[in-house]
Amino acid sequence: MKKHLLMMAMGAGLLMAAQAGAMSREEYKVGEDRIAAEYKAATARCEALQNNARDVCEKQAKGQESVARAELEHNFKPGPASARKVAEEKVKAEYEIAREKCDDMQGEAKNSCEKQAKAVESRGMAEVKAMK
Repeated sequence: MKKHLLMMAMGAGLLMAAQAGAMSREEYKVGEDRIAAEYKAATARCEALQNNARDVCEKQAKGQESVARAELEHNFKPGPASARKVAEEKVKAEYEIAREKCDDMQGEAKNSCEKQAKAVESRGMAEVKAMK
């Protein structure tokens, strides 16, 4: 599922990047409204879930929202700094979701899961810093 979400986010980013020219203020506002509506719908789907599954769902919704906002900002004001922000938001979202999934585990399995999530985050953040 994580790969699926990441691929959707990357696809959306590529689709937005493919649009020629700078985004108008009106397009930006429509984008903000779309992101808010998608976030609201995603959190509503989480209501049916319970316990940690609900927490994971909420982290995924929040992660998708933050990545979408960063991509929108990048499309509105393109540049290397906004591209780094998009990559950083993707890494943060992936880490938060992975960490939340670790809460289902106990003992050594949980510790191992959290270390793996942190290692993936560290690698991702190193790649973001290398973008400078």
